Amino acid sequence: MKKSIVIATLVFLAASAAIAQEPAPRTADGHPDLSGVWWPGRDLQVPPLRTEGAPPRPANAAPPPVAPVRRERFENNYNDAAKAKAKTLSDKDDPTLRCQSTAFGTLNVSLYNTGFVGQILQTPKFMVFLSETNPTFRIIPIDGRQRRDDQPPSSRGESIGRWDGDTLVVDTGNYSDVNWMHAEGEVSFHSEALHIVERYHRINKDTMEVEATIEDTKVLTKPWTVPKATLKLAPFDQILALDCTGVESAALMDAASKINYGKK
Repeated sequence: MKKSIVIATLVFLAASAAIAQEPAPRTADGHPDLSGVWWPGRDLQVPPLRTEGAPPRPANAAPPPVAPVRRERFENNYNDAAKAKAKTLSDKDDPTLRCQSTAFGTLNVSLYNTGFVGQILQTPKFMVFLSETNPTFRIIPIDGRQRRDDQPPSSRGESIGRWDGDTLVVDTGNYSDVNWMHAEGEVSFHSEALHIVERYHRINKDTMEVEATIEDTKVLTKPWTVPKATLKLAPFDQILALDCTGVESAALMDAASKINYGKK
């Protein structure tokens, strides 16, 4: 009896592992289907808000814990002039406070933009990337066409795509310089020379890996290789529009920039 139970358990575990590693679906033309809602695999963890009647935070108290964010950043490779400029800016200058998008993404994933969730729609001619927070879109041709000559520079740039085997390569240029690379007060301005190449590889049904290389000859000393990000297929199939007003956030960030948590 015990042997039967052990065998049944092993069969169940093997079946579960097989389901977890289900291959990436493919479209009618044979390419991997990248469609779906993608996120880091968990919801965003935020510190609890102060409840009504709770005592105020002491003036010398340490800041509350926040969700961990990768510290490998674009601005770590600034040239001397860019470093000098960065010292004149702070979180209150963050363009996202005025509802501007990021050029790349707070979590080093351009699909997320300023948020935590993004959606991909795929057709034979186009990939459509949608971000949920401060909603933006990118329509990426994958049929061999080149960049348009009548497209003005924009905050999210102009992208073209191609397949390299089972990997989608997205090449983006033609940026304006009105936004930063990241949000959340991370001083990360860039120039109009910004150029980003991303590689999207869906390794199985539930997992996609994203790599990127970023160049900006006017502010960086060398190209920046972005740490590989792992995206998970979300348990829901549609994102929601989380609009930005720029009113409350601007006031909060301006106040936060003036707080001295016990520092001398």
